[in-house]
Amino acid sequence: MTDTTSLPWSAHGDLEMLLFDVGGETFGLEAVKVQEILDLMPETVVPGADPLVGHVINFRGRVIPLVDLRQPFDMPPAATGRDNRIVVISQQIGDTSELVGLRADRVNEVTTLSATDCEPPPAVGLRWRREHVRGLVQRDGGIVVLPDLDLIFSAA
Repeated sequence: MTDTTSLPWSAHGDLEMLLFDVGGETFGLEAVKVQEILDLMPETVVPGADPLVGHVINFRGRVIPLVDLRQPFDMPPAATGRDNRIVVISQQIGDTSELVGLRADRVNEVTTLSATDCEPPPAVGLRWRREHVRGLVQRDGGIVVLPDLDLIFSAA
């Protein structure tokens, strides 16, 4: 069961988030996780790797996995565009904090979202696996998807 209270809302019930697009959807993740936003760079395919992390990049002399959220959200692959970016985040994986690159079709903005606008994903009607969604936030006539990166990475 998804629990939106597990998000690190402030005492005032808000959370600073980076909003980015993948596959026509807007996703949000905690801004404190973001280390850097990069232009696309050369990637190396990792033979036999899980499709979620099938590529790596060289980030400041460190090899880090490059993740495409299209895979866990069952979205079709997309061509590379000029607005594509790599969002480098610090992600807890097991007992350690790891750097991970997330592919983004476009990075939009850093904004503050409110817990009062956040709802758990509905039991029916989603195009994606419900367990991959921590919450949905209504914003400016659209929906921001808050992915459960902990769960997504635990499956990789």
